[in-house]
Amino acid sequence: MGRALGVTEKQIRDLSRYRESPAFSDEERMVMDLAVEMSRIPVEVPPGLLERLNRRFSEAQLVELAAAIAWENYRARFNRVFGVRAAGFSEGASCALPEHQLATERS
Repeated sequence: MGRALGVTEKQIRDLSRYRESPAFSDEERMVMDLAVEMSRIPVEVPPGLLERLNRRFSEAQLVELAAAIAWENYRARFNRVFGVRAAGFSEGASCALPEHQLATERS
């Protein structure tokens, strides 16, 4: 689905390094920063990030972003409870892993 919406292979490969990758725009980095902050426990979005988001996005857009991020967090946490694993839908294409999994695999 992401590819159909314009997500590039480079962006998928660089997802765990999105802050440094030239594959992402400043706006995309800001949205991913929000997703990272919303994934932490407890959720505490820094005021500076909220200010930047409010300058770029309307209230309605921010509600949509937060809802989409919250929904994906819900699905990921739900899947972990039941041990849901990849079902092979990527047909061998790259699949970005969270940073903590990448660090563990390197050890």
